[in-house]
Amino acid sequence: MLLTPLAGCGSSPSIDPPEARLASARPTAGERPVAVSSTPRLTSGPYAGRAEVERFIDRMQANGYTRAELVGIFSRVRPDDWIIEYMNRQWRPAPGPNGAWSRYRARHITPAMLSRGTDFWSQHAAELERASRQYGVPPEYIVAIIGIETKWGGYMGKHRIIDALATLAFDYPRRGEYFTGELENYLVMASQEGFDPFQPVGSFAGAMGYGQFMPSSYLKYAVDFDGNGRRDLWNKEDAIGSVAHYFKRHGWRSGEPVTVPATGGTGLPQSMDVGFKSRYRVRDLAARGVHPSLSLPDDKQVSLLRLDASGGYEYWIGLDNFQTITRYNKSTYYAMTVHQLAQALRARRGGSARYVAEPGADAAPRSAG
Repeated sequence: MLLTPLAGCGSSPSIDPPEARLASARPTAGERPVAVSSTPRLTSGPYAGRAEVERFIDRMQANGYTRAELVGIFSRVRPDDWIIEYMNRQWRPAPGPNGAWSRYRARHITPAMLSRGTDFWSQHAAELERASRQYGVPPEYIVAIIGIETKWGGYMGKHRIIDALATLAFDYPRRGEYFTGELENYLVMASQEGFDPFQPVGSFAGAMGYGQFMPSSYLKYAVDFDGNGRRDLWNKEDAIGSVAHYFKRHGWRSGEPVTVPATGGTGLPQSMDVGFKSRYRVRDLAARGVHPSLSLPDDKQVSLLRLDASGGYEYWIGLDNFQTITRYNKSTYYAMTVHQLAQALRARRGGSARYVAEPGADAAPRSAG
């Protein structure tokens, strides 16, 4: 079963996952159209009589399921009202400076987290080093991602994946199209791996395993790192390889820094575009008096990051590898926390932490601006 951790068998791991078409991919030329059946209909369960569910069942017949199989599945799927309530309570940051970054960081980089992360690294040092050699991603970033996502397996979620995805696909219109695609990919994944789609549990949004991959990410980026012929997100070794492979495929640049402190942020207008989506050339920031602590080419494109720390704003320069981390979670605070946790864990193991102070110390020059 996918949920059962499997010991590595010592065989050579695959470098890349097998070619896996996403469920939403268009048919290639020459493919025969799938005959879609309109019977049986879904007549039991909370989704009975829902036209959009019937349309989804029609759509899924192109992915190897019979209508009878799909009707059997969706008669057992249960919507989760808590998920909709949670999604409707979206957090909105208050205007700063009010120390939001310092509070966010303090929740994730704690002595307990550093202790657990160091233990995880020690227990899986060989697999982490192998992933680092194969994909060019330093071990500390692989460890930090798994730590931030699931506390190294301590909490991987409690929602049935199929219920979570169906809830968001059919009862959350704002993101319905996205989650319908993820539900489709999840059922493709279940078919490919041969597991019961009702067994896996994960996050309220359908993320799975140690690295909290969504189904589309599983199909594109999960790898069989222990060489046993299966890609298992609940297997630590496969999770380590999959996170590293995800980073590589999203542009990780081996040997390059992630982010560096910036000086000269005092006086910048609060309306100035900041965050991981902002794009400036180094020379343009220099013209505004903002300078990275590391020498960078004048024409290099970077992001200007402003962290709302206690005591005032911190300014940082986000580099290409910072952008890669944001492909995991589109949040400046998330990516910076991953980076700083990674550097703190590296320092714990005797490495020199670059461009970051120890937890609790000021990480960058500040501006009260």
